[in-house]
Amino acid sequence: MSQSPLCSAIRAKHLVRFYYADPESPGFRTVEPHMVAYTSTDHLALSAWYLSGASESQEGQDWRIYLLSEMTQVTELEQQFSGPRHGYRRDGGKSFHNVQCTL
Repeated sequence: MSQSPLCSAIRAKHLVRFYYADPESPGFRTVEPHMVAYTSTDHLALSAWYLSGASESQEGQDWRIYLLSEMTQVTELEQQFSGPRHGYRRDGGKSFHNVQCTL
């Protein structure tokens, strides 16, 4: 999946809805996208604040990492979010490198 729609949503601070092919809990998710970057294992991923939808952990709203290779049907929603959530690191911190786009 291309990172362009996600980066567009990040710049506009728009929510994103997508289908995630997680073997444990496949389904649609709605998130506040914060960053597209490479993980420590060099997978292109989205760092986002999970709002709703399918969830393996069932722990509610929190930070999640989604591999772009497992995402389809990405839709940028019109609804905006206010900005970065607590704990957000623009530089990717220890979890990410080679940041492609960020809030």
